[in-house]
Amino acid sequence: QVQLVESGGGLVQPGGSLRLSCAASGSIFSICTMGWYRQAPGKERELVATITSGGDTNAANSVKGRFTISRDNAKNTVYLQMNSLKPEDSAVYYCKAVCGIGAGLTVSWGQGTQVTVSS
Repeated sequence: QVQLVESGGGLVQPGGSLRLSCAASGSIFSICTMGWYRQAPGKERELVATITSGGDTNAANSVKGRFTISRDNAKNTVYLQMNSLKPEDSAVYYCKAVCGIGAGLTVSWGQGTQVTVSS
């Protein structure tokens, strides 16, 4: 099982930037697909971006060109660089790990970090 701890959230103005970090514990981090999700009040949790163990990335259309997901396997950490932030980006951001182990897989979630974009 992978334990995940997000950090880096906070209050920023529209157009500002923020970098979220997700620190993972566990020996299988390097073979896990990592993702960032977000959930705003009254809304369902939605995918923001993913990155595979090989470094291939995908991002939701709503954040393409503004958000960048990356990982540093040496540090067991995945990042979400958020630029040109908009009020609608405000949400609790969660880190997710999906790790295949033989015939099964494990799914782990972090506790979330609050991002608020407001003037």
